[in-house]
Amino acid sequence: MKAKSDFQGRARAVMTLAIAMMFLSQSGFAQNRFSFEFRPGVNFATRELGDANLKTGFGFEGVFSYRVLSHFGIYAGWGWNRFQSEQSFAGPDVDFEETGYTYGLQFMYGIANSNLSLLARAGILSNHIEVEDRRGDIIGDSGHGFSEGIGWQVDGRIAWPIAENWYVVPSLRYRSLPKEIRIGAADTDVVLSYFSLGLGIARVF
Repeated sequence: MKAKSDFQGRARAVMTLAIAMMFLSQSGFAQNRFSFEFRPGVNFATRELGDANLKTGFGFEGVFSYRVLSHFGIYAGWGWNRFQSEQSFAGPDVDFEETGYTYGLQFMYGIANSNLSLLARAGILSNHIEVEDRRGDIIGDSGHGFSEGIGWQVDGRIAWPIAENWYVVPSLRYRSLPKEIRIGAADTDVVLSYFSLGLGIARVF
């Protein structure tokens, strides 16, 4: 009985906190229905890609989001990221390019008595990895579809207003994408995983 009482007490505390957060939210970012964000960033691999040691990468992303409830929304976007490697299973001096789509859910919370908003996102990736040699020719591709491997990502960000309906959005993201890359007749299983630091610009409407 004591365990049940403790659980009920915690549940009531969580509900009270959630309700309080909803009433404290004041930010315009969390009140508008639509937003678009353009986000360039630098990427830091957390592991080798196959046997490839990846250098610091870079890329960009464009994301549309729609607020469904007071603090919850959905988003969809397209992005491009590139990593270089001096030596790998694909040969010397190759580029690995990750492109494709991301879809997911987001939580938005406007900080009381402030114009700042906190955002958290979690989603899945429908991306592929292309391999380019030093001449820029594509020598390998993992394929785009979910059947070739589904990736995922989580990120957190702060929306800081700079003008009416415009925000600067610094962010930290982690992404993991398992794929199989074919080079010639050889298939190599890889996982592209990395942290990304971004500084985006967002417009709400």
